Amino acid sequence: METYTIDDALTAMGFGKFQGLVLAYAGMGWAAESMELMLLSFLGPSVREEWNVSAENESLLSSVVFAGMLIGACTWGFVSDKYGRRTGLLCSTLFTSGVGFLSALSPSYLCLVTLRFLVGVGVGGGHVFTSWFLEFVPARNRGTWMVIFSLFWTVGTVLEASLAWVVLSSLNWRWLLALSTLPCFLLLPFFGVTPESPRYLCVQNRMSDATVVLERMANANQSALPPGVLTYHPETKGDHNTHSSENEYLLPVREKECTVDNAMSSKSGGIAALPELLSHKLLRSTLLLWFVFYANSFAYYGLVLLTSELSDANRSCTSGVIFEAHQKDANLYKDTFITSLAEIPGLILSAVLVDWFGRKASMWFMMFACCAFLGPLVLHQNELLTTILLFGARACAMGSFTVLCLYAPEVYPTSVRSTGVGIATAIGRVGGVVCPLVAVAMLRSCHQMEALMVFELVLCLAGAACFLFPVETKGRDME
Repeated sequence: METYTIDDALTAMGFGKFQGLVLAYAGMGWAAESMELMLLSFLGPSVREEWNVSAENESLLSSVVFAGMLIGACTWGFVSDKYGRRTGLLCSTLFTSGVGFLSALSPSYLCLVTLRFLVGVGVGGGHVFTSWFLEFVPARNRGTWMVIFSLFWTVGTVLEASLAWVVLSSLNWRWLLALSTLPCFLLLPFFGVTPESPRYLCVQNRMSDATVVLERMANANQSALPPGVLTYHPETKGDHNTHSSENEYLLPVREKECTVDNAMSSKSGGIAALPELLSHKLLRSTLLLWFVFYANSFAYYGLVLLTSELSDANRSCTSGVIFEAHQKDANLYKDTFITSLAEIPGLILSAVLVDWFGRKASMWFMMFACCAFLGPLVLHQNELLTTILLFGARACAMGSFTVLCLYAPEVYPTSVRSTGVGIATAIGRVGGVVCPLVAVAMLRSCHQMEALMVFELVLCLAGAACFLFPVETKGRDME
């Protein structure tokens, strides 16, 4: 009897209308996460003025969001591997939209901190949108479509910067928080038509359900499935012997057909995935991904906060003069909007590099380039040069972040993909928790050189770590 795999079917159908709809839905979720994080550049200064909080409490407002994302990334990863990608998407979206709107009604600083922590838990599920989308994309052009998918993140950052510019000039931060939840609310009416990942269904031994999704995809794309019956080729116990290298383990299994029993399906995902992620076959990849996610999040979100802090620190620390509030606000909106636009050339750069030179080379090159752009900022620079250097650093940080979000789901097999990426993302959020202490608190204390040296060190170590990844996933089928 003829058989075919998920990758055979995706290759035969190509990227069509069906994947376009999946891209639009997942992209909206990705944009919603970027908006919730981008508003941190504006929320801290606004709350500081209204409630007269200290610099430490202002940085705490950003740190608690990332602390929540650390918990949420693990939680929603477990949920989506255990109960399905759709369940993870729905629960995280409902949670984020609800507590995000409530945070706009906060009567006190303490209440706002608590609710923003819960918002972080909700948006921690953003990585599930990435994994869900990539599981529908053929291997041969996955890199290109991941870059296009990442455009939604950039759209979210630019939209949030524009929204803040308009709202905060005439209203207050509460309106900004409320309006920033709109993308999450817009996702809910369309949830009923979103498909479950056929890869997840295969892992759960629901082959007939997976076939129905593939047939629906074929009809939408006006194409045909390969002849035969859908099969799934998981890792066999024989593949887990102590003599196999991590490189061999990470390569897709395509040579023989295995039977997936219900016992295996019931143990996939959740806590049961941890031993596999930390096994000697995946340990090197897992530990390196944890550190690179940490460094990338530390650098990217640090740059977002640096945009709102660096020019003001340059003025106040060198001259001792605090500018008028309205002048600082105008500069903040302008600089944040300009540096947000830097993500577009960053995505173009990653699109050029990722399929020409591979995932690993693209990441280390852009991390070292980001380090080079940040180097001159160790010393005080004028506003124009500061904006130009932050523009270049933000472009490289966004490019490396995009490639990393593509690489991580390609490394792990479907049975532990969301859990593995979720834990790596959670480790990355630790970088988000720490970076406000460097980008806000240290700059407010006029320790610009020390703060920038920390960013330089982290980026250099991350670039070196990319050399050590055991496998290149360019052109490789997802397991």
